[in-house]
Amino acid sequence: MITAREVRVIDEERKALGVMPTVQAIQLARDKGLDLVEIAASADPPVAKITDYGKFLYEEHKKDHEAKKHQKQIQIKEIKFRPKISVHDYDFKMKHVKRFLGEGNKVKITVMLRGREKQKPELGLQILDRVMLEVKDMATQDGSARRQDWAVSALLVPTKSGGKDAKAKNPQGSPKEVQSHGQEKVPARPGE
Repeated sequence: MITAREVRVIDEERKALGVMPTVQAIQLARDKGLDLVEIAASADPPVAKITDYGKFLYEEHKKDHEAKKHQKQIQIKEIKFRPKISVHDYDFKMKHVKRFLGEGNKVKITVMLRGREKQKPELGLQILDRVMLEVKDMATQDGSARRQDWAVSALLVPTKSGGKDAKAKNPQGSPKEVQSHGQEKVPARPGE
C-alpha cells in the first residue's frame, strides 16, 4: 500500500534501480514474482525494495530480537526487614541484597513496623543506616528514606563498576598466581 507517486527502487541483489513511478516498480516486482516493500517512508522520494514480503518481515523480527538480546533489564528487588531482626536473619538478607546489587538490580529496603514500633520510626531508620553502611561501596541511596505509617523504605542503586573498560583492566585470560605450601608462586591453570 505505497501511496507515493514515485519511489527509489532497490532490487533483490541490493542494486539501486533509480527513481521510477510506483506503478512501474510494482509491475517490475510482480514480473520477478516478488513484492515491493517500502523500507524508508520518510525519505524523499520514499525508498522501496523488491523482495519477498514474508522474508522481509522475518528479517525485521530477527533484527528486533537481536537488539533486545543485548539490552539489560534492570529490576527492582525488595527485601523486608524488621526492627528486632536476629543477627542470622540480617546476615542472610544482606547476602541477598549484595547479590542483587552485584547483578546490577536496584534494591528496595523496607523496614516494616507494627504495633508500638509505629510510634518510633527511628528504629527503622537505624536498620536502614546499618544496611547503607554495609553496602556503601556497592550502592548509593536514591533519594531520601520514605516513611509510611507502617514502614520505612529506601531505594539502593548499584554504583557503576567498570563498564567497557572493566575487561581491559583485568582480562580473564591472565593467569592467577597460586601460593602452594611455602613454595614459589606458580601460575594457575585456567579454571582454577
